[in-house]
Amino acid sequence: MLIAHMLVFGVIIAQLVSIQVVNAESYADQGVRQRERVLELNASRGRIYDRNGEVLATSVSSATVYADPAVFHGDVEIDGEVVSARRAAALVAPFVGRDAGEVLTRLLGDGRFVYLGRQLDWDTGAAIRELGIPGIGVLEEPRRVYPLDGLAGPVVGFTDIDGAGLSGIESIFDDVLQGTPGELLLERAPNGLDIASGIRQMRPAEPGSDVVLAVEREIQHAAERAAADAISNADALAANVVVLDADTFEVLAMASAPGFDPNERRDEDRANWRNRPVVDVFEPGSSQKALTMAAAIEEGIVGAQTRFDVPDRIRVSTDEFNDVAPHPTESLSVTDILERSSNVGTIMIAQQLGDERLDTYLRAFGYGSTTGLGLPGESAGLLMPHESWWGTSLPTIAIGQGVAVTLLQLATAYATLANDGQARVPTVVRGTLGDDGDLVTTPGSAPTRVVSTETARQVRSMLEAAVAGEHATGQLARVPGYSVAGKTGTARKPNTDAPGYSSEYVATFVGFAPVDDPEVVVAVMVDEPTPIYGGVVAAPIFREVMQTALSVLHVVPDRSDTSLEALVGRARERAIEVAATEGPA
Repeated sequence: MLIAHMLVFGVIIAQLVSIQVVNAESYADQGVRQRERVLELNASRGRIYDRNGEVLATSVSSATVYADPAVFHGDVEIDGEVVSARRAAALVAPFVGRDAGEVLTRLLGDGRFVYLGRQLDWDTGAAIRELGIPGIGVLEEPRRVYPLDGLAGPVVGFTDIDGAGLSGIESIFDDVLQGTPGELLLERAPNGLDIASGIRQMRPAEPGSDVVLAVEREIQHAAERAAADAISNADALAANVVVLDADTFEVLAMASAPGFDPNERRDEDRANWRNRPVVDVFEPGSSQKALTMAAAIEEGIVGAQTRFDVPDRIRVSTDEFNDVAPHPTESLSVTDILERSSNVGTIMIAQQLGDERLDTYLRAFGYGSTTGLGLPGESAGLLMPHESWWGTSLPTIAIGQGVAVTLLQLATAYATLANDGQARVPTVVRGTLGDDGDLVTTPGSAPTRVVSTETARQVRSMLEAAVAGEHATGQLARVPGYSVAGKTGTARKPNTDAPGYSSEYVATFVGFAPVDDPEVVVAVMVDEPTPIYGGVVAAPIFREVMQTALSVLHVVPDRSDTSLEALVGRARERAIEVAATEGPA
């Protein structure tokens, strides 16, 4: 018996040595893992502001409800009363907006942590705390909100429930905005209940940095309103507006309609989440003719007053091209050709320019490549290499068909003309706010010369005639008190499932003001409108947005006329008639 006792005692001693000496650290770590729980605390995401400090996106505190399923493998007590997991689920379910059966499934699951409801309001969190159910707790969690009802929603973008950016600025500046998560260390008993006197340590989360956009709230609102009105008034499929600062190429507004509110987004609205002005491409039609003219002037082929004998139709290769309104052969200057939006006259100029040079200038204006703005999903548009052009490519592309651009590309090309022939990379972000609250600006791009200052000014004068002239197709774009330059466009939409063109159209207008010293560029595209003409549908949208932008930016008027008010009665009817003579390119 003594020997047996000594053997048992020896085993005990050996086990104690193993636990307390040899494997002490391992067992200590296991004990820590059994009683300690680390919860990640999401960082407060940085805000997104417009250029004047209006909040476009921010984070607010919300209540997140969680449970420890280990507690509910047996009954729990509330104020001395034994409560089953089923009863606990029934008590919590109405507060978290879930079915009681779903909550019960979560309470009886595996693991030590499960969400019951996330990003609820604080009153709900307080009510759940008052229930006093062991194993169910409430954490503070930031929730992303967009205070201005989703203004500039496709530009700003949105996050998932965990605060990760999924689209727009929220996505491309995710690393800047999201900050550094914190930790909450809790000590719990084996049954999952918190130990009141146990360890409770917290490392606070570090909030993310704020981002300041170039977008101006009032101009953005005007652009969104005008785009939405276009859909209803013209029974259109969609409408987009881009507003640029003519000097800096900053995006003052970028509107898509139909749009969406990031606060209330639904899966069925997924098609409206995309930022159409940088994602969708279309054939620009006659609004591109100004670029064809600029290339020919820069090459010394023509000047603004060079004259051509222009018939109403012309055959090139296997196809015949014509002006919409039949007319006898007329002697027209290059300015007249642009003012009247003559397809035939533009083709005659392009034939002297040639395939290679037209291709070179269009690419210099930004066709065929992304603008560098950096927003997700930006398209490069479509422009075939000139080596792949066939017999009718030159005349077709010269008048804006057979080539596709985004609205931002078209706006940037016109901004280049407004900026004395120098292109810049457009920007939508002005910078970030440092710890001291000062703006750390994002460096702008260096200008790139596309055409000379003299060429740009000639084209600007020609584009003014395309708005103010007697035969101008863009008369409805006039803004009282300001000189306006711009060009209409009406283009057929290509078939999506077969070669050739459909019976649907895209209407555009793009221009700038004031003409001599441009401050603002506005580009408008209306998809499948009725009527189809850019001068009738898109030009009035341009006028409305441009008028707001000039007012908000305090641009001094440079004209004393009231040309818009003069367009009433027969004068207005005549302006509409002239706009309709452009027709599809």
